[in-house]
Amino acid sequence: MNMGEVKESFEIEKVDIEDRLGPEDDLCKGIPTWSKQITVRGLCAGFLIGVMYTVIVMKLKLTTGLIPSLNVSAALLAFFFLRAWTKILNKAGILSTPFTRQENTVVQTCAVACYGITMGGGFGSYMLALNKKTYELAGVDTKGNDPGSYKELRLGWMIGFLFLTCFVGIFALIPLRRIMIIDYKLPYPSGTATAVLINGFHTPQGNKKAKKLVRGFSKFFSISFLWAFFQWFYSGGIQCGFSQFPTFGLKAWKQTFYFDFSMTYIGAGMICSYLVNLSLLLGAVLSWGIMWPLIHDLKGDWYPERLPDSSMRSLEGYKVFIPIALILGDGLYNFLKIFAIAIRNAHLRIQEKDLQTGHRNDGLDVLHRNDIFMKDKIPLWIACSGYVFFSIISVIAIPLIFPEVRWYYVVVAYLLAPALGFCNAYGAGLTDMNLSHNYGKVALFVLAAWAGKDSGVVAGLVGCGLIKSIVSISADLMQDFKSGHLTLTSPRSMVLSQIVGTAMGCVVAPLVFFLFYTAFDVGNPKGEFKAPYALIYRNMAILGVEGFSALPHHCLQLCGGFFVFAIGANLVRDLSPRKIGKWVPLPMAMAVPFLVGAYFAIDMCLGSLIVYLWHKLNKERATFMVPAVASGLICGDGLWTLPSAILALAKVNPPICMKFFTS
Repeated sequence: MNMGEVKESFEIEKVDIEDRLGPEDDLCKGIPTWSKQITVRGLCAGFLIGVMYTVIVMKLKLTTGLIPSLNVSAALLAFFFLRAWTKILNKAGILSTPFTRQENTVVQTCAVACYGITMGGGFGSYMLALNKKTYELAGVDTKGNDPGSYKELRLGWMIGFLFLTCFVGIFALIPLRRIMIIDYKLPYPSGTATAVLINGFHTPQGNKKAKKLVRGFSKFFSISFLWAFFQWFYSGGIQCGFSQFPTFGLKAWKQTFYFDFSMTYIGAGMICSYLVNLSLLLGAVLSWGIMWPLIHDLKGDWYPERLPDSSMRSLEGYKVFIPIALILGDGLYNFLKIFAIAIRNAHLRIQEKDLQTGHRNDGLDVLHRNDIFMKDKIPLWIACSGYVFFSIISVIAIPLIFPEVRWYYVVVAYLLAPALGFCNAYGAGLTDMNLSHNYGKVALFVLAAWAGKDSGVVAGLVGCGLIKSIVSISADLMQDFKSGHLTLTSPRSMVLSQIVGTAMGCVVAPLVFFLFYTAFDVGNPKGEFKAPYALIYRNMAILGVEGFSALPHHCLQLCGGFFVFAIGANLVRDLSPRKIGKWVPLPMAMAVPFLVGAYFAIDMCLGSLIVYLWHKLNKERATFMVPAVASGLICGDGLWTLPSAILALAKVNPPICMKFFTS
């Protein structure tokens, strides 16, 4: 789809949404004040949802690193929790405050802010790349991977680092909320979809639909949780259980082609588009089906025969650096595209203002929303003071946590962060793509090269975390502001719920991570929790320090080819007719199976197959129920990870090992 079609589709969607959210929707009656939109029960619900989704997202981060959008399902759970709470109190004869769409929005914002720390906090990428295990996986003899260039993960400094970096992101773009939401009228598709769902729930007609969604979610949550519990009994050993079932035979199983019965990835596949899942499958076939067997046969020619396949100078080097090339090519293209779109749209806005000479033609309902959105002002001095305060503390504290990071690195990062945050939030508003990881990678390469050989790896990884956290949270906050604008929720209550949720996440996310880190073998390439991006990020830092001398034979040529392929695929998709462009694979999705394996791509494609068949049988019901069913599958399977980790910590092992051998 080219950008003209994207813009046109967003305009159509915006008109349709405004039709559904007009004055007849009765949105404007009985709006509580901003202080009453934040309630104790709401914060409790936000905390519970945030913890649940933190466990789920952490599992996804530490297995494949592929995270579907969970904002809509978080809004659904917020409605479910608070509606159940008010019903229980009413049956007990206790009067409770009416449950409003504004409170629903605040709870969703708090929950998303909480588990959002897991998504942007680097637990499966730059932060895990700092530990000794990843340092050893990258090869202790690898040039640039100097002895001592690691820092063991500890709960104390991780919580402190998250508080320093994540709160800066909240204050960075608060002054620009009017420009993004009202002046530029950016669509922010995820935030808009969440608002439509919440507004739909809080109408008489929407209440019936909400009950069906809740029933569907509850049913498949229970099925998924019980199935995960059943599977646990057969996983008592290495490569045991249903997760290692050789669905297509043992030869295919050795190349990671099998169905692992994971409800999490089936649910994720139901949420992700067909193109994402088919791109994953293409990447799996290309890497594990063709390239890795061929390169392995060239052992002794392309790389020394004495080296094990796990060495970065042998097969593992190709597995790591080729997906890096795909990721960087895709990221660079999208970064430049979004930047060009931002400049073009800003220029168009200026021209429109000149032509309109200050006159506006918004409808009365839109003007009313704008008035409510701007009524509870957040003073500029608060935003600026908050940003400066946390920046000064970071400049002092971060070099104490990481001696390799000089104070002036942090100053430069925080001077650039608001501009980068604006670019990312603007791009997310147009395309729904949060490209914070790409901004983080740019910082990683720049700081790794700037710091040099002695401290470049650690400085690059920490710099990546600084930029990524600020830029990611800024875009997420604007998505939430869009939801608040459409549900008539006060920006003041939104910011406060974001602050509370972020504070929760800065503590909850490291605690959940350490639960996984202690109970499971996190970072083991042959285990369940591979955390593939940790090794990728560390090797990016090494590449930033040493250049291309770190690559094995012929790897540079292959990387160059895949880098060009990533840019070319994006160009074809954006410039060709839609009937051709919609079938062009996504390089970023293709890159994930290169290191992780093919099994989860099969799960994801099964999710797409279920959605496809469901649409053929009953399109209307499928469109309505798929998000609830997929969320139930993800939450049930993901939540079982918590008792599973507790059992592992208590040394309670599964009683049976189910394994398969040749006859």
